[in-house]
Amino acid sequence: MAALATAAILLAYEAALLVVQRRRPARLARTAHAGLREDWFQAVSQHKGSEILAVQTLRNSMMSATMAASTAVLALMGSMTLAAPALHGSAQAGQLQLTVRLALELLLMAMLFASLVCSAMAVRYYNHAGFIAAMPVDSDTRRRWAGTGADYLRRAGLLYGWGLRHLVLIAPLLASLLHPAAGPLAALLVVAVMYGFDRFNVR
Repeated sequence: MAALATAAILLAYEAALLVVQRRRPARLARTAHAGLREDWFQAVSQHKGSEILAVQTLRNSMMSATMAASTAVLALMGSMTLAAPALHGSAQAGQLQLTVRLALELLLMAMLFASLVCSAMAVRYYNHAGFIAAMPVDSDTRRRWAGTGADYLRRAGLLYGWGLRHLVLIAPLLASLLHPAAGPLAALLVVAVMYGFDRFNVR
């Protein structure tokens, strides 16, 4: 019941965010920041000589996504080490016994893998956007690829945010593995913290 309560709290919060994103997207940080990145790309595309600054900025973002992907890989390897004995014992017994702890460990690995994929794809899009930003601003090639660069930058930012989000959301799962009653409390704490980050104050 504690594990179900933990998952229900996190799912309810994410569902509420989807509703807000459809009705009032300007109130969410992820939507506002996506627009910010597009405006930034358009701004640097209008000033000659900004190519180096744009590439350096995108390189910093790419390195941040790379570090997030590396963290997810290391954590995934650690969680696989935790779940391996239970899976190996079930395989030797001839049947898979899905206990609550094993289910939490599998869910933990799934979220870490999702974080890895999102962060790695963010690196990919940041890399492509960097090639476009390095083109001379006044060239025809840059103008032809400007729309694609802004779109890639938007995707990279969203994927990077999702990668970090999955890393944060595993905290309640880890708490549930330590003690079942700690899961719902950790989920409420994480939701309270995430609410502060997800909210965007319109000025």
